[in-house]
Amino acid sequence: MIVTHVDEGRLTALLEELADLLTDTGEGGASVGFLAPLDRADAVAWWRERAAAVAAGRLAVWVAHDGGRVLGTVSLALPDKPNSRHRAELVKLMVSRAARGRGLGRRLLTAAEEAAAAGGLTLLHLDTETGSPAEHLYRSTGWTRAGTIPDYAADPGGQLRPTTLYFKQVGGEAGAPAGAG
Repeated sequence: MIVTHVDEGRLTALLEELADLLTDTGEGGASVGFLAPLDRADAVAWWRERAAAVAAGRLAVWVAHDGGRVLGTVSLALPDKPNSRHRAELVKLMVSRAARGRGLGRRLLTAAEEAAAAGGLTLLHLDTETGSPAEHLYRSTGWTRAGTIPDYAADPGGQLRPTTLYFKQVGGEAGAPAGAG
């Protein structure tokens, strides 16, 4: 499996496959921001909006593929305020149900963390459904639990669930602004 950083053009070329991944992830019960059933046209439109964010420099996206099909993705949402340019939010880590259990989530996470550090970022943060399989991945890769918010988001079935916040310091000196160190 290959993990690559994608630009706007490549992301646009992969819209259909990424929409399939998003619908598969939701159908598998993962809480990635959508209620079930997710309409495929809505999934394509959502990814199309992400392409615009990539073009604007507000989002960095990595895609995992086996040479023929998309198996996973992860993104970093980049802040636009001067006082937060040292950090990013890790968003939408998704792995196809058919590809789970092969370390792909860990590879995607590592790719995003390494790119963040190489780009001068020093702090990453994320939120995930409390008790989800993703929590084990984050804890096992050195992310620190910051706290839990009750009834934060609805799962794909519409049930309100708690969300746990995590952070991880990467690259550079902790507390140093981007580009320092």
